[in-house]
This record gives sequence, C-alpha cells and structure tokens, in this order.
Amino acid sequence: MDQPKKEIQRPNYGILSILMVGAFIAFLNNTLLNIALPSIMNDLQVDTATVQWLTTGFMLVNGIMIPTTAFLIQKYSVRRLFLTAMGLFTIGTILSGLAHSFPLLLTGRMLQASGTAIMMPLLMNVMLISFPIEKRGTAMGVFGLILMAAPSIGPTLSGWIVEHYNWRMLFHFVTPIAIGILALGFFLLKDKKDKVNIRLDLISLLLSSIGFGGILYGFSSAGSKGWSSPEVYITIIVGCISLVTFIARQSKLQRPMLNFSVFRYPMFALSSSIAMVLNMAMFSGMLLLPIYVQTVRGISPFDAGLMMLPGALVMAFMSPITGRLFDKFGGRALAIIGLSIMTVTTYLFSTLSLDTTYNYLMILHAIRMFGMSMVMMPVSTNGLNQLPAQFYPHGTAMNNTLNQVSGAIGTALLVTVMSNRMEASAAALTVDAEQSTNQLTTELQQQIAIQAMLDGINFAFFVSSFIAVVALILAFFIKRAKQAEEPITETPSEITPRLAQN
Repeated sequence: MDQPKKEIQRPNYGILSILMVGAFIAFLNNTLLNIALPSIMNDLQVDTATVQWLTTGFMLVNGIMIPTTAFLIQKYSVRRLFLTAMGLFTIGTILSGLAHSFPLLLTGRMLQASGTAIMMPLLMNVMLISFPIEKRGTAMGVFGLILMAAPSIGPTLSGWIVEHYNWRMLFHFVTPIAIGILALGFFLLKDKKDKVNIRLDLISLLLSSIGFGGILYGFSSAGSKGWSSPEVYITIIVGCISLVTFIARQSKLQRPMLNFSVFRYPMFALSSSIAMVLNMAMFSGMLLLPIYVQTVRGISPFDAGLMMLPGALVMAFMSPITGRLFDKFGGRALAIIGLSIMTVTTYLFSTLSLDTTYNYLMILHAIRMFGMSMVMMPVSTNGLNQLPAQFYPHGTAMNNTLNQVSGAIGTALLVTVMSNRMEASAAALTVDAEQSTNQLTTELQQQIAIQAMLDGINFAFFVSSFIAVVALILAFFIKRAKQAEEPITETPSEITPRLAQN
C-alpha cells in the first residue's frame, strides 16, 4: 500500500509530457482529416458512402480496441504500450500519406486508430495514479488544455493545407512530428513493470469486438442507409446480443477483460450516464453546424473552420481554470452551470435562419463551448475519483468505450431526426409552391431544398436541447466523490496480488 502513495506524491512529469504530446498529435490528426474528405473523394474517385469509412472505420477500430486497454495497461509497462501505440500511429500516418488507392488509405487510418485507441486510456490511467484526488482536477485541466488545443487549430489548419496543397500533405505534415515523439519515447521512457501473469480471454475479445463493433457500425450506418435497412438493424441486434453475452461472461471470470463492477460505484455510474447523454447532445454542434454553415449558407470550409476556432480556443483556455475550480468546489456546481449554458445555447441554435449573421454563429458557438468546458472533464474526473486504484484501467477503458458508443447513437439519432423533418418540410413546401405557381422551376426547387434542410437542422437542434436537459437533471445528483479503499466485491484474482504484496 506504501508504493502507490509514493507514486502519487512524485508525479513523473517526463512520462506525462511525452504521453500528452503523443495524444495531442493523435487528436490533431483526427481533426485534420474531416475537412479533406471532399478532396479525397475527387482524387481517389470514391463516393460519399465509401469515403465515410475513413471516419466510420476509425471509430470501429476504437470501439474494438478500447475495451482491451484495461487488460493491456495491467499487463504491460507504460513504455511498451506507448511505443506500440505511437509506432502503430506513425506507420499508419506514413502509409496514409503514400496511399494512391482508397483501400491503402483506409488501412493506414485503421492503423492510426489502433494506436490512438491505446494512447488515450493509457494517458488517463497514468494521470489518475500520478496525482492525489485533491490535485487531480488541476492536472486533468492541464491535460484538457493540451487536448483541446488540437481541435481548436485542426479545422483551420486543415482548411489552409487543403486549399494550398494536396490532401496527402495532412499526413506528411504529421509524419515527422510522430517520428520525433516515437524517438523521444524510446530514449526517455524508462519505467519498468513486474511481470503480470494474466492472459487475454479470446472469447471475451471476440464477443467485445462483435458487440461494440456491431452497435457502432449499425448506428453509424443508420444515418445514410435508414433504420429499415437489414444491414443496420441486424448488426445492431447481433451487437446487442454479443454485448449482453460479453457482460455476463465478465461477471464470471476471475480476471475480466473489462470489469463492469465499476458501475457499482454510484458516482462513476452517474458520471458515465451524464457523459453519454452529453455526448449525444454535443454531436449536434459538431455535426449540424458545419452542415448549416457550408451547405445552407455556402460558407467556405476555411471560413467555417475560422468560425469554430474561438469556441475551441475558449474550451482550451477554460480547461485548466475549470480543473482548479473542480478541486475547490467539486463537480456538481460546475456541471449544473455548464449544462444550463449548453441547454440554452443549443435551443438558440434551433432558431437559425437563412440570414443569421456569421458573428452571431461564432459567438453563440463560443458560449456553448464555454458551457461544455465546465462539464466534460469535471464530471468524468469526479466519477473516476470514487474508484479504487486497481479499477482505474477498467474505468478509463469503460468511459472511452461509452463515449464512442454514445457518439454513434447521437449521430444516428440526430441525422434521422434531421432527415425525417427535411422530407416532411420539403413535401409541405412543394405542395404550397404548386398551389401558388403553375410550375416548379429549378431555382424554386433549390430554394425548397435549402429551406427544408434548414428546418431539419433546426428541429435536430431542438431535440438536442431536450437531450441536454436530461443531462442537466442528472447533474443535480452529483456529490463530491471519495476514493473507495477496497472494491465493493472482490474476486479471488483481485485478492491474491494484494496478499502477495503483504
């Protein structure tokens, strides 16, 4: 019991710095690619449904890999996992930059995803064991600042690169940085880990991959293929059955791959619920606002990135401040204030028109990001604070997995809501136009399509504001978490290492 305390009193800032820089470049790469999808479609001669696999495939690999990270963190050292994750990411980046066919590009993206999937839970786990609870909010705030800097500069940088160079330059730009970070990790990370005699349960891995992968793929495909598509509902059903089987199996294993006992700690369960609901609402801004700005308003990708830049900068700037406030006041007050701001601003986004000003959009988005900065990291940290130290790998893996799943569900839900409203609005507007004029000109049809899309976006934002209200209600039940000394229930495998140490 003494050794963990020593580790907490003396954080290894060298390890943390290298891990954070690696996570930053991985996050930056993700935000760089989205704006380049149209250029990739033209260059590689693929359609929208195909190019979306660069995003969907990335999310699927994350959903499959992240549940295994709890096992990996327990078995291997930070150095070994970091070098593996950064190595996979670097190889994937080089391959993507050299790709002259879509399958090769997709392979590179999936290699990047496998590295990123290991990196994030690894960094979170190191943060949790490096700082005591009373300083953890500040540490997480600095961590949030670094990670929020990536999406703040990503869209603008990507828009400039794509406008002046080939899309492959996005990967060529990242490659030397990734190689440099990999080299730093190789020479500077020196931590060791005693040999841990645990094995990965292959049946659990298979069930987890089919379960989370099926759910993610099904919900991700629902927006484009529709809920009536067998490819959508069959994969979701198979995914749910596999996931239930996976959960049942974990409860019987002495060393579960992903320990669902973390949900027996009420603050962790509550924080996970709030994060999932918030992720679903958050995707309205990430998904709907770019569609409105570029498709309805015709604003260029570079200007669209500039419009969202202040919001990302506000979120990055507020992250360390929010961390200090969390250490002083706890997560409840921050979450209630932040979610109240998010609810109001999300509702205001449901009142967009064809002449809403650029500055209004920029300011409203920045205020929304200000509210979000007060919620995500404090709520997540408060939940993880209640877990015993041996549950940190499982808690971080669980949070990251649920974020992927809730993001896919939120995207599918909002796309469906938007599409259904668009169809109904277009039909109503067409009937009105036919009654007032003898023929529908091409120009009139385009106006109807734009107005219908605007109605769909507004209604999706309106639904998203009610989702935010659910998270706000849950926030009132948050209490400052105290770390549990021992697991609520222990399996023989959890007791044995503790007895051996004594």
